[in-house]
Amino acid sequence: MPTVAEIMERDPVTVSPEDTVETLLRTLRDHELPGVPVVNGGGRPIGIVTEADLVMVDEEEDLRLPLHIDLFGAQIFLGPVKRFEERFKKAIAATVGEMMTPDPITVDSDTDVREAARIIAERRHNRLPVVEHGRLVGVVTRLDVLEALVDDQR
Repeated sequence: MPTVAEIMERDPVTVSPEDTVETLLRTLRDHELPGVPVVNGGGRPIGIVTEADLVMVDEEEDLRLPLHIDLFGAQIFLGPVKRFEERFKKAIAATVGEMMTPDPITVDSDTDVREAARIIAERRHNRLPVVEHGRLVGVVTRLDVLEALVDDQR
């Protein structure tokens, strides 16, 4: 069974947390990517931004406040406010750092392809940053993993 290093895309396109959302969108469009890792100055992945961070896809994803009641001049929320706060922060974000999903799931370059497939399936991710000694060295996609698994069956 091959390792992730054998099938990954090397030298992936990245953005920094200081980049503007406009720069992020241009990067995604110019490279036709659904998402990119966010790296710090040392090349370590500190976040990821995907289309899911950029688009609210249905009515449940809009920015309406959760249900609440007014009681003695105070608002008491009847549901979780955390999800609303996260979506609101992303909606008004000016930089990648404000929009990214922090602490991305990563795999080491010597990870077995089957293990990468398991992580992708369980976490429902399409892309995984690949690291060596904590530094980003590549990206492996769902399609990369599927192709490797099919080739291995032949």
